[in-house]
Amino acid sequence: MTDKSVDPDLVRQLAGILRESELTEIEVEHDKLRVRLTRKVEAAPMVYPQHFQVQAPMAPQHAAPAPAQQGGAPAAAPAPAVDEGAVPSPMVGTVYLAPAPGAKAYVEVGQSVKEGDTICIVEAMKTMNNIPSPRSGTVRKILVENAQPVEYGEPLIVIG
Repeated sequence: MTDKSVDPDLVRQLAGILRESELTEIEVEHDKLRVRLTRKVEAAPMVYPQHFQVQAPMAPQHAAPAPAQQGGAPAAAPAPAVDEGAVPSPMVGTVYLAPAPGAKAYVEVGQSVKEGDTICIVEAMKTMNNIPSPRSGTVRKILVENAQPVEYGEPLIVIG
């Protein structure tokens, strides 16, 4: 081997080490021979779940109705009504309706709850946060599904 030639087996061995170790660069120097291998690593494309929905901001309950638009264009549809007695999510996270997979749900429609009873959990940043009932009453509706992402202020359960 001359000073200007590189042993192809050495290059193959180094490439194998690079691949197996998930390194992006390897360099070897021996006597007057110096071999440096690099590889380009492309980041995986971000994949966003398709089940997220953007919630329209809730209109205040005491707001006056908007006047009809002039010029024949139809007025914008009113924001969907928020059920009176709805318990909003206190944070962004994932809602769980039971304490563990396969376990009985905290509450069911028609069930009576007392103020302070846990009605669900919202997981945020790997922390499970019990969501207490803000009042005593009967569960009228469950507005979310188990393991569903929720936004701050999004109605979870209606207690009447």
